[in-house]
Amino acid sequence: MSIKQHPVADSDMHVMEPPDLWERYIDPKFRHAAPVGLTEMKRDMRVKVKSRVMLRTPSVRPRNENQGTGWRSDHDEAYAQSEARGWDSQSQLDAMDAEGLDMAVMFPSRGLFVLGLDSVEMMGIDGLEPDYAAAIARAYNDWMHDFCSLAPERMFGAGMVAPHDVSSAVEEARRCVTEYGFKAIFLAPGAVNRKPWHHPDYDPLWGECERLGVPISFHGGGQTYLRPDFSLEIFDQLMMWHTFSQPLGIMTVVASLCAGGVFERFPKLRAALLEGNCSWAPWLLHRLDEHYEWVGWYEAPDLTKRPSEYFREHCFLSIEVDEDTGRQYIEWFGDDNLVFSTDYPHGDSKYPNSLEAFEKLPISEESRIKIVGENWSRLYDTPIRKLAPRD
Repeated sequence: MSIKQHPVADSDMHVMEPPDLWERYIDPKFRHAAPVGLTEMKRDMRVKVKSRVMLRTPSVRPRNENQGTGWRSDHDEAYAQSEARGWDSQSQLDAMDAEGLDMAVMFPSRGLFVLGLDSVEMMGIDGLEPDYAAAIARAYNDWMHDFCSLAPERMFGAGMVAPHDVSSAVEEARRCVTEYGFKAIFLAPGAVNRKPWHHPDYDPLWGECERLGVPISFHGGGQTYLRPDFSLEIFDQLMMWHTFSQPLGIMTVVASLCAGGVFERFPKLRAALLEGNCSWAPWLLHRLDEHYEWVGWYEAPDLTKRPSEYFREHCFLSIEVDEDTGRQYIEWFGDDNLVFSTDYPHGDSKYPNSLEAFEKLPISEESRIKIVGENWSRLYDTPIRKLAPRD
């Protein structure tokens, strides 16, 4: 039986924001400095913030317009209708129907990079003032609310918050959930001002998310100006730097949250760690537990559990639809905290055949049904129902 006969939800479906989003939605006092999406390449995901372009791309000129952005040519036909509609809300809903998705939580494309500067000047780069960063996030969330209003029972926002000022991030998280019904708040793994996520300055944000009952979600992207740069900086080809950037970013978040005491301080907090694969988790958590047993007694005396135990109780990872090695993850951790993502409409998505690809993974049908449905429901604390048209 196909998993399409069961409720199917996407934990991490992307939107393609209009290039003038911030010009239209940002607080008027910042309109003169509104970020602007670039449109020089096919499906351009870059955005210009002040004088800097995010995401950073190699200076080598691509041989064709697809090569520089990581898009496959076979996406031209798959995404043609959405492009013709300007990636509007109806095209998003049509894509959900084409893929067989009942519900989805929406994450950004350009918005993955727009806050990719520190709040202070670093290495001669003009930084993001905290109130300006907060205005960028607020504008994005206002747009996302309007975007999802076409089908609010199926399309849900994940709220952008700017960690450049934690008090503003707390207020924005509260607004996103209580006024807009968003299902998560999201952050990039890259540290602002080199402050790790287990730093106590972030505790008010984690506490508010725990109180609101929404997960904190981390989603990597591409090369920005935050440090560390998980693409390892030395690589100038997407094939190499992208291999590292998203998994490494998520791995550092796991270490920070699980070994840094965040889940000890906030025992009901959930975390979504998205688009960074899952197959590395057995090795990483095994090694982290080893180090906890070695030096945890004096470096982390407040921890009452091994890092892997916090991970099992609080964290959800997304499995790629063709991640064959995910079966080893399930052998180690079980299938309770894996979720499914199409990654629509990005260059490595299998759209509109993501579910078909997922059904070919060497894991049990029971696990597949759980990953696309029940686990999503527990992560986002939202009942899941069959709402998409079926063949």
